[in-house]
Amino acid sequence: MPEILIRNASHVLTMDETRRELSGADIRLRDGQIIEIGAGLKSEGEVVEAGGCVVTPGLVNTHHHLYQSLTRAVPGGQDALLFGWLQTLYPIWSRFGPEEMFISAQVGMAELMLSGCTLTSDHLYLYPNGAALDDTIHAAHEIGMRFHPTRGAMSIGESDGGLPPDSLVEREEDILRDAVRVVDRFHDAGEGSMCRVGIAPCSPFSVSRELMRDAAILAREKGVMLHTHLAENDEDIAYSLEKFGCRPGQYAEDLGWTGEDVWHAHCVKLDGQEIELFARTKTGVAHCPCSNCRLGSGIAPVRAMRDAGVPVGLGVDGSASNDAGNLVLEARQAMLLQRVARGADAMSAREALEIATRGGAEVLGRDDCGQIAIGKRADLAIWDVRGIESAGSWDPVALLLAGPVRVRDLFIEGRQTVRDGHVTTLDLPRVIERQNALAAKLAE
Repeated sequence: MPEILIRNASHVLTMDETRRELSGADIRLRDGQIIEIGAGLKSEGEVVEAGGCVVTPGLVNTHHHLYQSLTRAVPGGQDALLFGWLQTLYPIWSRFGPEEMFISAQVGMAELMLSGCTLTSDHLYLYPNGAALDDTIHAAHEIGMRFHPTRGAMSIGESDGGLPPDSLVEREEDILRDAVRVVDRFHDAGEGSMCRVGIAPCSPFSVSRELMRDAAILAREKGVMLHTHLAENDEDIAYSLEKFGCRPGQYAEDLGWTGEDVWHAHCVKLDGQEIELFARTKTGVAHCPCSNCRLGSGIAPVRAMRDAGVPVGLGVDGSASNDAGNLVLEARQAMLLQRVARGADAMSAREALEIATRGGAEVLGRDDCGQIAIGKRADLAIWDVRGIESAGSWDPVALLLAGPVRVRDLFIEGRQTVRDGHVTTLDLPRVIERQNALAAKLAE
């Protein structure tokens, strides 16, 4: 891979061990790594001028449902709480197939990349009409995204008291068998991996306790991470108390779903004991502020989690519950929600950006990502702060969360995937055209 020199960045937010911030700095990239940081560096490779720009580590998205980019703003689900929203959309999703999964993943990843994201997880828990996790993995490979897909699942349908229709659930033995297949075929645990696979039963209200327990055992046998939804809203808590006789945190602990190899999405309704449990076990949380607002779920206790030592990253969640997939806007929303709940000093812009970068990388077990430091992966976002959004700014880092919402340039594993605000790795207008045609067909 050719060497690249990012030259004369006005400001570099490193998120390294000392959280250094540099002015007028150069960054040299080679073979997918950051190999030198300083001033006046020399290189025989390509030079990318970064004057008037802020450079940050690539943002990390810890929770998404990429397939949902095909079902934004669906009538009937716009004003519903979580359970009603799901019941509106399940019948539509049941008509998806491999092409829908592939195209929606590419659109979702392109949207993330344009918002500064270099590493995304994905939680795919339904596989209608021959769709497979493979479809999204191939989409990520083509677009050049660092990817952490998870093999989700639903096994309890309406006829057995679950929420999803019977047509979207699978037999539990088939779920575990396919989880083994995708881990064996695609998971790469090595340094700089472009694809790590997790195991992710959808939620406590769509799978059995036995599947949750068996999934945890399997994941640890295979050395992969575990992911699910937990404590998303009041309905979620009520379901757990009624069906399991305990709160979600106790349910998770009883079934082996705590530890450094586990991260839970949402956790809006965690109480003090559950926060202490997650802090003690280093169980991660994917905070999804925009989706939580859109579905009326509430404000997650992120300040309390962070203060206790819970690993926290950001997630955009699916575009059917968020309407968008812009990760830098998610960071702003996270900051604003903590301030409205706890006061103006509850979270700074820099802390929100730390959660969006280093924090997310830690949640996903990626100590090779999320920082601008020598030896780390060459995943960087370059933000042009010379536009009207930043005019008059005294602090370009603080203004990132109110300034440009699209990167100028993006590098993933040292490869430039966005140049001058345009994705370089696929014909995005053509993909969008196909996405809109598929959405129109579903709407019929």
